[in-house]
Amino acid sequence: MSSLKTFVGAWALCLLAPAALTAAPGDLTRQFATCTGRLSAQMEFQWLLSDTGSDRTEEERAAMISLLEAVVRPEDRRNALALRIEAKQAHTALLTRAHFNDDKAQATWAANRAAVEIGRCRSLILG
Repeated sequence: MSSLKTFVGAWALCLLAPAALTAAPGDLTRQFATCTGRLSAQMEFQWLLSDTGSDRTEEERAAMISLLEAVVRPEDRRNALALRIEAKQAHTALLTRAHFNDDKAQATWAANRAAVEIGRCRSLILG
């Protein structure tokens, strides 16, 4: 079953983004781990705010986890987890700054930055 998962993951990568095709395996691990962390933060923040978009984000996060599992080497799993945690913390900080900052310029900047980062991650997922 593991080889089937790898094959499906590789096939999905071919359809996802041309930039992903030229990336080294470590780059894909980094990209997918970072996006998994960002989507986790986005989902949890949406839960906090009772945002109805959390269901979509949860599905996207599950897809990103599948992509990550398809490309991560066993010896890189710890590093991938660390990347997920770091990205989740950074994205949470952006969302917090965007929603709870009294300085409107900083809040707008953080909201735009968070949207760009999530947009990049969403562009890697079919659907």
